[in-house]
Amino acid sequence: MSPEDAALVDRFLDMMAAEAGASRHTIAAYRNDLERSAEAVRVALATASADDLSRLGADWAELAPATVARRSAALRRFFGFLVDDGLRRDDPSAALPRPRFERPLPRILDEPEISRMFEAAEDRAASGEFTAVRNLALLELLYGSGLRASELVSLPRGAVRQGQPFLIIRGKGSKERLVPISSRAESAVRAWLEHVPSGPPWLFPGGKSHLSRVRLFQIVRQMAADAGISPDRVSPHVLRHAFATHLLSGGADLRVLQSLLGHADIATTQIYTHVDSARLVELVNARHPLATRIR
Repeated sequence: MSPEDAALVDRFLDMMAAEAGASRHTIAAYRNDLERSAEAVRVALATASADDLSRLGADWAELAPATVARRSAALRRFFGFLVDDGLRRDDPSAALPRPRFERPLPRILDEPEISRMFEAAEDRAASGEFTAVRNLALLELLYGSGLRASELVSLPRGAVRQGQPFLIIRGKGSKERLVPISSRAESAVRAWLEHVPSGPPWLFPGGKSHLSRVRLFQIVRQMAADAGISPDRVSPHVLRHAFATHLLSGGADLRVLQSLLGHADIATTQIYTHVDSARLVELVNARHPLATRIR
């Protein structure tokens, strides 16, 4: 990438951080995608023409469709920034490749499997052993409130307050949202707080900071194994998917679900309508009286 392009990318990323509230992970991803795109274009990125961009399809032919879609999105936003700031007159991004791909349905656990995980976690927590008490609190918040792994591990010590039936979560883009917390989750957290040392500011301390996402992933997989469920099928995100799918199948409004999950776009939330539809089709095929009728 030329020094001129690098300077413009820095300005663009500064705008993303200041105006769009992009996280450092998002900023790093945009920078990587723009740098890789500049290498592929082989001309100054800021002055690239529609013809230059149209040739990217061949260069990106071996990439996964999701990667192509992400890089194209980064370039479209970059060129939109250049036009908005008067740094170029035209926007050539219409020539970028637009791969078509089906978004995979999220993996979920059914309600009996979730019940088994809770039964196993509750049995272990009844011993009073501090890691078992912590693990039950983690499970209650993951499935009961649908938190992202990063949101859960970084909860401050005072996030759960007695008599306050919700959490204030700072999610992606530093956007705040209210998330309900059940009485049983509140109870599990109170039990865990009796074991938390007074020094760390985190609800789930670990090492020099809070519990890491990697460690949370390991804990959740172990809880699945304890319940007789294949650990390969379970992760913190799978529990978040289960939270969303089971709420939707129970009659929750899609807009409410969008708010609870912290999705900026309702199209992201709509994936759960497909999951629920697939479950209903499977149910009809398995249970309807005509399903076993021989033609």
